[in-house]
Amino acid sequence: MAGARHSGAAAGGDRHAAGPGRDRLVSADVPLRIAGYAALFDRVDGARDTIRPGAFVRTLAQRREALPLFWQHSPARRIGWVEQAGEDARGLRVVARIDNPQDRAAKLLRERAVSGLSFGYRARVFHQTPQGRELADIELFEVSVVTHPLQPEARVHFVGV
Repeated sequence: MAGARHSGAAAGGDRHAAGPGRDRLVSADVPLRIAGYAALFDRVDGARDTIRPGAFVRTLAQRREALPLFWQHSPARRIGWVEQAGEDARGLRVVARIDNPQDRAAKLLRERAVSGLSFGYRARVFHQTPQGRELADIELFEVSVVTHPLQPEARVHFVGV
């Protein structure tokens, strides 16, 4: 079955990995990069979607342009670009560059005031179950830094240079 385009899909990360002493000190005048999991596999999110391993393989292989990094899923608020995205055993891991290390988004990331990750997508192939949807093939449009990801563990785990 094919689905509609969504923002706020299941996203993932390790809530305990972010914290004091985990990253190099980052000043406001140097380039800023973040890393984390934009999705974790085989976990039900707040919308009752479960992303299966391999769901991003086709979209990553077909994508010719960099994915935008948005603030709170707002296309009007692009804050950077995803430099790397790939599936591993855990989920979809991303590394992104923040365009302006002196803006509000960068400041909030450095301070750990906001650390959620999410993504905008369209489900190409999914299976409906009594527990929700199992997403088997996803078209990825964007990754976002968010305040409240649909998966509580959806967190940036590295902020640095």
